Amino acid sequence: MKPIFLYDTTLRDGTQCENISFSARVKLKVALMLDDLCIHFIDGGWPGSNPRDMHFFNLAKDPEFKNAKITAFGATRKPHINVEDDANIKALLSSAAPCVAIFGKTWDFHVKDIMKNSEKENLSMISESVSFLKANDKTVIYDAEHFFDGFRSNKEYALETLFCAAKSCADFLVLCDTNGGWLPFDIEKAVLDTTVFFNKKYSSGELAKIPEIGIHTHNDSGMAGANTISAVRAGATMVHGTINGYGERCGNADLISIIPVLQLKMGYDCMSTKNLKKLQKCSRFVSEIANMIPANNRPFVGKSAFAHKGGIHVSAVMKNPSAYEHIDPEKVGNSRRVLISDLSGKSNVEYKGRELGIDFDSKKVKSSDIVSKIKSLEEDGFQFDLADGSFKILMEKLTKQFKPLFELKSFMVTIIKEKDRACTSQATIKISVEGKEKITVAEGHGPVSALDNALRKALNKFYPDFLEKTSLVDFKVRVIDGREGTNAKVRLIIESRDEDEIWSTIGVSEDLIEASWQALSDSLQYKLSKEKK
Repeated sequence: MKPIFLYDTTLRDGTQCENISFSARVKLKVALMLDDLCIHFIDGGWPGSNPRDMHFFNLAKDPEFKNAKITAFGATRKPHINVEDDANIKALLSSAAPCVAIFGKTWDFHVKDIMKNSEKENLSMISESVSFLKANDKTVIYDAEHFFDGFRSNKEYALETLFCAAKSCADFLVLCDTNGGWLPFDIEKAVLDTTVFFNKKYSSGELAKIPEIGIHTHNDSGMAGANTISAVRAGATMVHGTINGYGERCGNADLISIIPVLQLKMGYDCMSTKNLKKLQKCSRFVSEIANMIPANNRPFVGKSAFAHKGGIHVSAVMKNPSAYEHIDPEKVGNSRRVLISDLSGKSNVEYKGRELGIDFDSKKVKSSDIVSKIKSLEEDGFQFDLADGSFKILMEKLTKQFKPLFELKSFMVTIIKEKDRACTSQATIKISVEGKEKITVAEGHGPVSALDNALRKALNKFYPDFLEKTSLVDFKVRVIDGREGTNAKVRLIIESRDEDEIWSTIGVSEDLIEASWQALSDSLQYKLSKEKK
């Protein structure tokens, strides 16, 4: 099969996602990571639209990109001006990027009603822009904006716009489902019709070569991934997308899901086995940079992608993982997880024990006794399938293998409310480490924040720098039975992370601060125990 060219637009389309913004230097970090992943083309942004993107291209001139072509994005020339006088075209050349991607209008509705342009002038804009950039030694990717909507509205004109770009020697013609409204079977037929059109043009001698076709989809109908796969089946050889599917509105096609489908399930050549194993790390890295919580249910790389909860499932997976797994999770850098809950059987506990390094035999502890204890705790409100960190500590305690790296002596949290002023919180904590006690005081934006700050401050005296890169990712509080009113138990789950791992811990109590302490304490015990090994 033909190789597939991967085009990542996280640094442009991805930043159009709500709440995502990258500085030029952060964009460079992401670009270097994508280069290490062996992405073929990296869209660095639109140098003609803002100073930040031009700053990125200036920064990108220094490091050596070993695998990827940095690509500058822009538009065809404006109507009724000379291409060499167009400010956007000049900016593309000034970026010094070896590749440029320009979009042009394909849908006659946009040409006539939105741009108030003529169809003939639009064709000239496309051909002149591509020709000019090719004359300046650029690899040129032509993005046919709204191609599929244009194809439905006026097929002949939509194909004519592509033909203009092809005759002007564009290297790739990318078909865009810009509004994200198309379905896989319609995408596949349109791409097939397009390839037939170009085969005929080539056979008739109107083209010197058949152009490479690309696909760029949006997820407004939840079909971006499926539409991309359908386009590849129909002959597309360039795939556009973003890491984690970040993008405007409902997002773009998610390369993290599409790459393993193409490589592992369809047999296309797009990424090496070595680089496939970097996919989970890449996904989490971009989530961290974007300040977005990683989706646990993200296919292939999510925390829950290979998680098993039911006892029957776990028993089968222990015999042969393919019983309930579609691929080996290690192929994409992920790992198998067995969850513990009131649905668990002995198989879950035994598998989880081996995974966590718990020694059952030497302690003469029956897994059935542990199952009973877990089910009792879950009846009280704990939910260990959501808290691997707390479960590890619980297992160590039940098997008498727990070695606390700090012990609580006492803590006091004070909340002060003054008229017309926001509440302030202060926590005092006393802990002991190997017989040595430490008392610290810290403030926070709330009582839990103050307690967390005080605990970290105290621990830093005994374990300097160990917790420096540990941060809170998520904090969830759930009332277990609201009928008890303010006396009801609460379940509190916190998710923490460092550069390599995400872990969750849990606390349950009628007192929110007590539940918070349980989860915070477990989180830092878990982190410190791994660091001390």
